[in-house]
Amino acid sequence: MTTMTAELNPTQRQFRAAMANLSAGVNVVTTEGESGRAGTTVTAACSVTDSPPTMAVCINKSASAHDAFVTNNTIAINVLAHEQEDVALVFANATDTPREKRFDDARWDLTTYGVPVLAGAAASLVGRIGTVSTHGTHSVLFVEIDQVVTTPEVGGLVYFQRKFHGVNNPA
Repeated sequence: MTTMTAELNPTQRQFRAAMANLSAGVNVVTTEGESGRAGTTVTAACSVTDSPPTMAVCINKSASAHDAFVTNNTIAINVLAHEQEDVALVFANATDTPREKRFDDARWDLTTYGVPVLAGAAASLVGRIGTVSTHGTHSVLFVEIDQVVTTPEVGGLVYFQRKFHGVNNPA
């Protein structure tokens, strides 16, 4: 269960307000395997190293997809393009799209990579979870990347001040 803002101490409220000022790329992280197909929108994803190529993704332990990610062990980090805000909203539970219909969108490639990969994403990084570390309410998944797909001509999507903003490709 998520802590309500009214239950937070002053430092926690200030921290949340400060984090609203931290621009973050928007990603839909997906998985498929013995625990089924799942996905969630995250902004807490970053590069760790290129030797071996590794990313860190933070997922709330209370998220319905959390256990599927850990059990399935293979995930895709789909870095959303600025035209894909609708996808971010679906996987953030901000629409009335039922969970079982989330991947019905024709933009999802459900077969090529073994996990759902979003066509037209700025980048999709497919890999295996090497390490899971927990801290507070979240698990940090360290994902060793095996495959990378990019769409260089698109812009990006960021989250700032609790709103989505498109970032144009300067090229």
